[in-house]
Amino acid sequence: MTKLSVNINKIATIRNARGGNTPDVVAVAVDCERFGAEGITVHPRPDERHITKQDTYDLAKIVTTEFNIEGYPDQRFMDMVQEIRPAQATLVPDPPNVLTSNAGWDTQKHLEQLSELIAQLKSWGVRTSIFVDTNLQNIEYAAKTGVDRVELYTGPYAEEFHHGKEQAIAPYVTAANRALELGLGLNAGHDLNQDNLRFFRQSIPQLEEVSIGHALISDALYLGLENTIQRYKYLLS
Repeated sequence: MTKLSVNINKIATIRNARGGNTPDVVAVAVDCERFGAEGITVHPRPDERHITKQDTYDLAKIVTTEFNIEGYPDQRFMDMVQEIRPAQATLVPDPPNVLTSNAGWDTQKHLEQLSELIAQLKSWGVRTSIFVDTNLQNIEYAAKTGVDRVELYTGPYAEEFHHGKEQAIAPYVTAANRALELGLGLNAGHDLNQDNLRFFRQSIPQLEEVSIGHALISDALYLGLENTIQRYKYLLS
């Protein structure tokens, strides 16, 4: 079964718009788990425009499922991971000024850097994941780093889905098969939603985890958080 990790960045975005602690990020994470989510994901950016460093430490105390911290692996990020020791650290290549993660790593170019980072994370007992696109070379060089999993960047899939889902999924199936051949676990995330999630999961049944934030939190405004999480879990079943 594919696990659902709820990215709660958007909850923090709403809170930060007014200051204070409404909505309460920690309380929402507890509710997500209570409603069936198998993980909580955060991306604590340096400018703290949504999840803050303090949020990350506060969440580490209460998350009872899998805590996934994703981000660019600068010293600040690595220090947090070392101190918190989450279930998983997902390395993304985006610089601090981008709006959202919108590309995977060039793993050949950054092989030495990523290999050193992965070795360090694994020495702390943290499961590792690298954010990648469907370029097979990037999958192959990700494997060379010693990483446990790759997270497939699904933005292009979501963009092409309504123009032709078979064409949209094809490179992901090829990439997933190559990753599995190399002994890598499979995660996925970015713009997955109620329309495109089931087809993605059915096409790649070995998928271990999806991380979904923007669409899920947006759906919860209409459907309620518990109902929304149950809908997403149903699509993954």
